[in-house]
Amino acid sequence: MFCEIVEGKRDAHVVMDAPDVVAFLDARPLFKGHTLLIPRAHYETLTDLPGEFLGPFFGHAQRLAGAMESVLGAAGSFVAMNNRVSQSVPHLHVHVVPRNRKDGLRGFFWPRQKYDSDEEAAAYAARLSEGLT
Repeated sequence: MFCEIVEGKRDAHVVMDAPDVVAFLDARPLFKGHTLLIPRAHYETLTDLPGEFLGPFFGHAQRLAGAMESVLGAAGSFVAMNNRVSQSVPHLHVHVVPRNRKDGLRGFFWPRQKYDSDEEAAAYAARLSEGLT
């Protein structure tokens, strides 16, 4: 599924389109702006990612986390990754989620939200993308 997004065969609200990574809005976000960062090359888990790409990959995650605050006005962010267990798509991906105090995120029982429309999702993706430059 994520490889199809990289190849342009599946639609996504792209936030970052770089030579080595793609970031796009999660289709079932914890909060609006919840973004998934993936390497363009297919690696199933973090342990499969070549060591020389670890720093650059998380550098992109760091930029996304900063955009959550500077662009969306979040108080902070939640950055997480599953490896195999609870990994719904077998393609390495990092969740970067905007956070605010008392936002309802507790433990592992997380509320999910929907975008009101495709246009709203596109606007979130555009705002985050512009904030990464």
